[in-house]
Amino acid sequence: MTTSPYPKLRPLDVRPVTQHGQPALLLRDPLALSEHTLIIPQALAPLLVVCDGTRDVHELRVALALRFGLRVSADVMAQILATLDKVLLLDNARFAEAHEQALAAYRAAPFRPPALAGTSYPDEPSELRRILQAYEEGVDAPVAATDGVRGLVSPHIDYARGGPVYARVWGRAAEAVRAADLVVLLGTDHLSEERGVVTLTRQHYATPFGVLPTAVDVVDALAEALGAETAFAEELHHRSEHSIELAAVWLHYIRGGAACPLVPVLCGSFAPFVEEQATVEEDAQVAALVRVLRPILAGRRAVVVAAGDLAHVGPAFGGPPVDVVGRGRLRAADDALVGRVSAGDAAGFFNEIRRAGDRNNVCGLPPIYLLLRLLEPVTGERVAYAHCPADGEGTSLVSICGVVLGRGVTAPAGPPQTGENDDW
Repeated sequence: MTTSPYPKLRPLDVRPVTQHGQPALLLRDPLALSEHTLIIPQALAPLLVVCDGTRDVHELRVALALRFGLRVSADVMAQILATLDKVLLLDNARFAEAHEQALAAYRAAPFRPPALAGTSYPDEPSELRRILQAYEEGVDAPVAATDGVRGLVSPHIDYARGGPVYARVWGRAAEAVRAADLVVLLGTDHLSEERGVVTLTRQHYATPFGVLPTAVDVVDALAEALGAETAFAEELHHRSEHSIELAAVWLHYIRGGAACPLVPVLCGSFAPFVEEQATVEEDAQVAALVRVLRPILAGRRAVVVAAGDLAHVGPAFGGPPVDVVGRGRLRAADDALVGRVSAGDAAGFFNEIRRAGDRNNVCGLPPIYLLLRLLEPVTGERVAYAHCPADGEGTSLVSICGVVLGRGVTAPAGPPQTGENDDW
């Protein structure tokens, strides 16, 4: 066992399950460094709280007994910690070695293979093309925006729930996407540990349609401005993060399989800014990203994509059930947010979320904010909006939208196209 004297759990994906008729917790490594998962009795959940690197084994047992009335023998505690170590769920030397090996393998590969192909969507190109085309045929044919489209907001939810919104927004921006000679793809980094706002990679992104080559010269310019240590500190997140991947597939599909240079950027948590521990307008990484990319975008037929969903509300996300009244309130809150986006108002968009304390868990905040900062001044058109179910009871949901932004793109007088699941 390679645990330190003060065991510390890594950030985990924790999900409630039932084992042998008893409540339990499934612990999974979000980075997938180990192929194993671990199930522990729900009664041991307090261990996940106290195992924070500040206590040795004896102090862990004392904390569990005093704070939670949970008595764990020394032998059982040693067994639990040894198992956590074996499946790489502890932040220690064993994990660090596995992380370095995985990162080296990721960088040495010819490209980043699509992580969700064959599970979330088909890995066979013709079948994938058929499904995406069906989403297009299932919505009113969008009139392609031709007047200076420079960017778009796309969902990053799975296609099964968000397919119609993907189809509308990518169809609306299709001509600009096909003509683009550079695409900057900003995606939410769901694994971010708040160590950095921006995470880069030099690795190429593959889809079932082929390989989208990363514009390494642009990445290198960004890395120089950001500092390479900061820019690549969490690079391994690119390996499994779905936000960029799901938008990249639509990008490649709309282009008919033709490749174009890509700048994949994962965007970390804005929690310190929302909590006013720091100021987003004065953040060094945000400033560096804008300073480097704006002149590059100005000299190219570039399109910037923010792959970000809106609200995550209900019991599935730790909140109360969402009823009819709650859905109405959410629509009103999202309407204000999307209105700010369509006006090209980065500060207004951020402030709407900050004033509410981000109570709706808008996971698309970082990429959408950075999109607006990169393109300002810009205006846009709301293309689609939907509520997507997030639990079997219909009491949790994710809201998503599609927005097209450009020099001559303005919000229409009436509501955007709607579909069966849309709420505009």
